[in-house]
Amino acid sequence: MNFRTGIGYGREFRAAPKSGWRGAAEYQDLVAAAYYLRSRPDINPARIGLWGGSYGGYLTAMGLARNSDLFAASVDLHGVHDWSARRAAGADADARKLAENSSPVSSVSSWRSPVLLIHGDDDRNVDFSQTVDLVRRLREQKVDLEQLVFPDEVHDFLLHRHWVQAYSAAVTFFGQRLK
Repeated sequence: MNFRTGIGYGREFRAAPKSGWRGAAEYQDLVAAAYYLRSRPDINPARIGLWGGSYGGYLTAMGLARNSDLFAASVDLHGVHDWSARRAAGADADARKLAENSSPVSSVSSWRSPVLLIHGDDDRNVDFSQTVDLVRRLREQKVDLEQLVFPDEVHDFLLHRHWVQAYSAAVTFFGQRLK
């Protein structure tokens, strides 16, 4: 889906108000898509999964953190999990709180669905520590999770075999969780 802040629909769509760390408004597009899918007779609502990388990984994590009732499983590739650590550093307390509330980590206590987290530990776009922190929080919640970490790999995986391994792991994960 091309959620608000995506490309191809002009500046107003790309720079949507209250999006990202300023309110996560684009998350409503994901919820609307889930309700649309659930309304279709050819879709099993118990088998709706999410996957995405980078910003899509952020929305994937938001889906499970806020709506595990809508999404049965997800694969998150190098997603942003805490905007306050990334975008609001050095900002005032209100901006940091807004960034935190716009992040998956703010709702991790309601996360119930299984997740596969995939990340390169030399990512310079999304700090690997974002995934490390999320794993710790999910383990505390006893969430079913798997990890695939690529040593010395960057955000956009330089090695073709890592992409193949990541996609193969995603297919296997969804095959097991969304039977």
